[in-house]
Parts: sequence; C-alpha cells; structure tokens
Amino acid sequence: MVAWATLALDTVRRQACAQLKAAGRADAATALAATRWALVRNPEDLTATQRGTLASIKHTNRRLFTAYLLKEQLRAVFETKGSHGRALLAGWLAWARRSRLPEFTKLAKTITHYLPLLRNTLDHQLSNARSEATNTHLRVLTRRAYGFHTPAALIAMAMLTRGGLCPALPGRPAQLPA
Repeated sequence: MVAWATLALDTVRRQACAQLKAAGRADAATALAATRWALVRNPEDLTATQRGTLASIKHTNRRLFTAYLLKEQLRAVFETKGSHGRALLAGWLAWARRSRLPEFTKLAKTITHYLPLLRNTLDHQLSNARSEATNTHLRVLTRRAYGFHTPAALIAMAMLTRGGLCPALPGRPAQLPA
C-alpha cells in the first residue's frame, strides 16, 4: 500500500514538473524533477540537503507537499498497529478522499476495497511477506537450476535453503538436521 502511495506521489511530482515546463519555467521544472529522492525516502534517512528541499517544497508547491504528507501518514498507519492503527487508517482515508488529488482519491478507493484485509494486518500483525519472500527465492532457484538433468537438484537446493532440511549428498551418508 505504501508503494502505491509512493507511485501516486511520484505522479503528482511529474505532473507539477510538466505544468512548470508548459508555463515556460524549465529551470524550476528541472529543479523540481531533482526532488524525487527527497520525496520518496523515509524521513529518518533524509540528508540535510533533502530536508531543506522538502522545506522549500512546503512553501512553493502545496499540492506536492500534501501528497508527500499523505504518503508519510500512510506509512505511519502501517507502523502503528491495533485500534490506533485502524483509527489512523480511517483518518487517512477521509483525508485522501477530500485532498482533491485524483491519484490519492483513487488510492483511497483501492484501499477501501482491501479494507478487511488491511484491518487483519493492523489487528493481528499478519502479512504475506514471508510467503512472498519464499516465492521469490524459489523463482531465483528455478532460474539457477536451468540445465540440471533432473528436478531432484532443484528440490534439494530448495530444501537446503528454505526448508532447513539436509538431503543426502552423493557418496556421503545422510545427516540429520541439528
């Protein structure tokens, strides 16, 4: 969800750059285009220069700064769990709907669609991160296994790296996991 908010923020930034170029202010558009990393990075990771960039955006481009604040507030929703996280999410949805930023009103509709799943995440700290990591790891192992004569080698690599099992190696006795 935060990645979607980051994409919406980047869309708002690109639109602002295009508006500046259309108004004949190419130098301002170039300067605004260079603010991408200050906008997408976590606030605790910002350099002093990037903090200054955000401060200037706050005063020069209110629409873009609102998009930045919406992205950061959504991040805070997922850092906060339980009933407080649910309350923050409800507040974020209301803010996004009335923000007059089409990218964020669309994101609010998408999040509303997935609201029951998000509430489970906030209440029970459940996530599909582990299964997604396992799927990605298995895809990489499959790519590495191209050219092997049998699927047994791929299965053995998967058991070694993801399953915690120790399959018997050729010419060696089987060992039990410790």
